[in-house]
Amino acid sequence: MRLYLPATLDELDPAADGSVTLGPRTAHAVTAALRAALPDEDDEGLEFSAHLMAADDSLAMLAARGDAPRLRLVVTVDVPDGAVRLDAAPDDAGPSAVALVDAVGGDAIACVHVDEPEVAADVARALEGDVAAAERVDDADLLWYDAAEIAQIPR
Repeated sequence: MRLYLPATLDELDPAADGSVTLGPRTAHAVTAALRAALPDEDDEGLEFSAHLMAADDSLAMLAARGDAPRLRLVVTVDVPDGAVRLDAAPDDAGPSAVALVDAVGGDAIACVHVDEPEVAADVARALEGDVAAAERVDDADLLWYDAAEIAQIPR
């Protein structure tokens, strides 16, 4: 199953052995509930909607992690269906929310999307309650990186 994981850039820092592991968390996917909420969207539109919800959750994660780089991050992973619980995400997490119940390694990462470094100042201001900055962050596109390019992501 393809999932869109909200994350922070420091979570992609490799461990001493060079590995990356992302722990269980609320993630986003194309679910039956998302299809019902957006009946006119095709698969690509549904995937984009799930991706955007993960980006919103990444911003919320940054609010709780003051030491993380102030850039939203969405990690796209492909995991076995058994690693996901469709009925275990918080009720207020949206129609694309699922629970990733197993940790995933770097080999499951298909790609990542991250804010441009120039957006960091607006992310920081948005986290402080600046409405105009939050709107600019919401309008900012995330940049795509292949899994092999993770080390080259500017911070």
